[in-house]
Amino acid sequence: MSTEEKTEGAVSSRPVGPPTLDVDAIVNDPSIRIVVCCGAGGVGKTTTAAALALRAAEAGRRTVVLTIDPARRLAQSMGLTELDNAPRPVPDVDTSAGGELYAMMLDMKRTFDEVVLAHTDPAKAAEIFANPFYQAMSSTFAGTQEYMAMEKLSQLRATDRWDLIVVDTPPSRSALDFLDAPQHLAKFLDGRMLRLLLVPARTGGRSVLRLMTASFSLVGRAFTKVLGTELISDVSTFVSSLDSTFGGFRQRAERTYRVLQARETAFLLVAAPEPDAIREATYFAERLAADHMPLHGLVLNRVHEVAAPALSVERSLGAAESLDDDAATTAAVLRIHAALRRRVERERQVADRFAHAHPSVPLSAVPALAEDVHDLTGLRAVGAALADAH
Repeated sequence: MSTEEKTEGAVSSRPVGPPTLDVDAIVNDPSIRIVVCCGAGGVGKTTTAAALALRAAEAGRRTVVLTIDPARRLAQSMGLTELDNAPRPVPDVDTSAGGELYAMMLDMKRTFDEVVLAHTDPAKAAEIFANPFYQAMSSTFAGTQEYMAMEKLSQLRATDRWDLIVVDTPPSRSALDFLDAPQHLAKFLDGRMLRLLLVPARTGGRSVLRLMTASFSLVGRAFTKVLGTELISDVSTFVSSLDSTFGGFRQRAERTYRVLQARETAFLLVAAPEPDAIREATYFAERLAADHMPLHGLVLNRVHEVAAPALSVERSLGAAESLDDDAATTAAVLRIHAALRRRVERERQVADRFAHAHPSVPLSAVPALAEDVHDLTGLRAVGAALADAH
């Protein structure tokens, strides 16, 4: 065999060089209380989060997995008909080691309502709930989902009920938007327009329209023409009612942000050996480093392998060409092997880009599964593959 063939025969789907990721060391470490899985969509992130949570629970930890992704895959794989804003116990989990597993999906409006109820009196809460601006903001306002994800994580951690919280973030770059929640919220609260809208409540209840007309006649008339008097009134009432609640949320969000930077948190990137997914993983890694977030490793999902790694593409195709018609099946198998070898090589090259950019980030390569995961048995198999990959 030539030197070139020996080199090609040694091709692995896992890049050489980066340290290996030991997921059991993470999920079984009692000092780690939060695991955040982030990555592009369609790379098995939700399945990875669920598998890690199940593995931790069956190892003896009281675990809850929170998904912010609206997909229903998590519920289905755990044998639940649905998930909502309250943790639901997952049936058929092995609890012999003393652990337990709960699952939930973020409902941003309900979480917003819970914040209001927890930090205002019932009469004020009823006033806020009836406000049309609040109804729109709590359901559709840009950034609300990320604010409420931070709030829900804060709530879960504050109870001390859970040994481990596993967070499955939304797909693509919005997965890290919740890291910006404290800053965005502070900017919103401290913004000039918000302070202007708060003035009526702090100056004896004069209408915002009168105040704006008196102080900023041209701006006030333009603002009113665009938004309408009723909307301005709704916003002013909402802001003045919720001022203290927002302030408390900002403080809690900032505390949670600091927790995400602490030793008790582990971020895991999840990617597939595909160019777009690796680019997203590289972006995440750079963003986490810039924000001083503890990145513990990369889970590379759906990695392909070959049964005969010593058999090169050239030798496989050459052997297929030399066979006669009586060995057509063997020739077809050799060509399939050659195609798979090429795919393995492409995946290795793509994964090497991340390893080259971030050589110190531990990596775990998980083989592609023959079928989709749809139950706890499948999740256990994924968890075992994650553990064995190191």
